[in-house]
Amino acid sequence: MFRSVLAPLSRSARTYASQATALAPGAVEGFVGAVGNTPLLHLKKVSDEVGANIYAKAEFMSPGGSIKDRAALFLVKDAEEKGQLKPGGTVVEGTAGNTGIGLAHVCRARGYKCVIYMPDTQSQEKIDLLRMLGADVRPVPAVAFDNEMNYNHQARRYAESLDNAVWTNQFDNTANRGAHIATTGPEIWEQTGGNLDAFICATGTGGTLAGITRYLVEKSGGKVESYLADPPGSVLFNLVENGKFAREGNGSITEGIGQGRVTENLKPDLELLSGAIHVPDSETIKMVYRLLDEEGLYVGASSALNVVAARELARKKGPGSTVVSILCDGAHRYQARLFSRVWLESKGLIDAIPEHLRHYIVLP
Repeated sequence: MFRSVLAPLSRSARTYASQATALAPGAVEGFVGAVGNTPLLHLKKVSDEVGANIYAKAEFMSPGGSIKDRAALFLVKDAEEKGQLKPGGTVVEGTAGNTGIGLAHVCRARGYKCVIYMPDTQSQEKIDLLRMLGADVRPVPAVAFDNEMNYNHQARRYAESLDNAVWTNQFDNTANRGAHIATTGPEIWEQTGGNLDAFICATGTGGTLAGITRYLVEKSGGKVESYLADPPGSVLFNLVENGKFAREGNGSITEGIGQGRVTENLKPDLELLSGAIHVPDSETIKMVYRLLDEEGLYVGASSALNVVAARELARKKGPGSTVVSILCDGAHRYQARLFSRVWLESKGLIDAIPEHLRHYIVLP
């Protein structure tokens, strides 16, 4: 007799359905299961330019679109394991964008509310995406960290005012660093077969640089060196190279990287760094366009800065060396700026883009 598919299932049918939900051999469990295990890309044109091997982790292929998915997942899992976050709770963070996006995804996947405080200087694309992901976004004036109205302090105070809520504190919560000791570092080691000379990337919270540095330096017995890539306006280049807090240049077009202090994530591994490379915005924007034209990679300014720094480090290490970096995220969240003629002119960066690449400037 015909049985409606809408009719209640029998006990045997329910048992079969439960068994049928077991994961397929090559599958992962939803968003959370897809975080990490990104490809390691060989950047041929840049590698050929310096006669070395330059690789970069394709973190723009993470399910939330950036390397911050890793930190977001580990920050939430850490709060759960410590009993700070229970079902139906609220996750609060102060973030320049990508960590917030990762947290919004993880919160949706795990059933939490998400509240994001962020500087009002961030791109509209990031703000819109966070809201589309269901986050309560609260842009606030951009002020220094030592100001009590800094977005991080506002996030902390709001979390403290709620029951069953946690401020994930991405800058100083070392679960962030732990994500890269546990996942990114081992992936790079495995994907290169341990055959690399150096790693380099920029840092904001410090988690990515510190965690990968700790893993690779210890795993290689000190044979792999690690370097900081730094944008204008940050104090870290001079701190690593000269041992003093002094800003190198003014502000940068990059978002979420560069620092005015040493975070708790970076502090344990600062002494493991072998040096630092300062990257001007003119070189960063040129690489944004080069990677699109030469490699078909549509990445953001921080990713481009990392590639510039990796190229310069490979020059220092010499022909045949192998250097690895990070492609943090895609350009979609910044396209209204990076590919806008008006914006580029306002930053004095049009001339930094080679004439044959300017046809990619398609926005007014």
